[in-house]
Amino acid sequence: MLPCVCWLQPFLVLLSSVLRAQGENCPASCLCPDPHTVDCSGRGLTRLPDEIPLDVRRLLLSDNCIPRIPSDFLVLYSDLVYLDLRNNSLSHIEPGTLSTSSRLVFLDLGSNNLTEIPSGTFGQSRSLIKLRLGNNPYLSRVNEDAFLGLTSLRELELERNALSGLQVGALSQLPSLRVVRLEGNPWVCNCNFANLFGWLEENSQKLPNGVEGMECSLPMDGRRVSLSQLSQDSFRECQITLTLTDLLIIIFSGISVSVVAIMTSFFLASIVHCFQRTSKTTKGDEEESEE
Repeated sequence: MLPCVCWLQPFLVLLSSVLRAQGENCPASCLCPDPHTVDCSGRGLTRLPDEIPLDVRRLLLSDNCIPRIPSDFLVLYSDLVYLDLRNNSLSHIEPGTLSTSSRLVFLDLGSNNLTEIPSGTFGQSRSLIKLRLGNNPYLSRVNEDAFLGLTSLRELELERNALSGLQVGALSQLPSLRVVRLEGNPWVCNCNFANLFGWLEENSQKLPNGVEGMECSLPMDGRRVSLSQLSQDSFRECQITLTLTDLLIIIFSGISVSVVAIMTSFFLASIVHCFQRTSKTTKGDEEESEE
């Protein structure tokens, strides 16, 4: 047995060195089960941990109390593909924070305190495939260009937020989208919801439970109804409803036409007047010549 132990000794030493190196590079109070994974879940963190290895690929930060992500946080972690920030205290994402995450494939921002997803939040993260934004109880607004550039995104989760409406452009500009979760939001079935309803009907296969799994409130009495009980005819009145912008355009167009008509009339009247004066002058000259 002794020769076998001697033969294995170099490998045991190498393994011990690798494990020691992993332990030295691992942030305090976190676990590093493999050279490219840092697990800091449920550690009661109030900020991002220090000394995260630069070659980290999976960073698990869920179930903490982290309130913000520095805008330059991801600049150094170009190999990061998996970022889990679920169940923290994030209230917003600073502009440009995710613009350098060129390899990020999975991002979980669910169960936080986000209130808005502004334009360009994800900064052309073309590799992103799955994005979780569900269970943010104060998330009431998603900009139409919030997901601009996410050409590889296949799964988008926006369930159980505070959304009463959503512009269709936020979804229609995702060419690779296969699954979208929108249930559990306080949708309002008004005219602003009409376009989204049309998109949902055409893309019901992308909803895990179809339109049957979504409800909205009727604007008249606030009664909640399943979208499966509605149709395009339910929004028929919206097709002839003029918005304030429409009315302003009509009024402005009418004023413009009136101004142009007045100026044209004045111009024509001036021409006629000049012509008449010219004719009288010519006629007077002829009479004087005859005399």
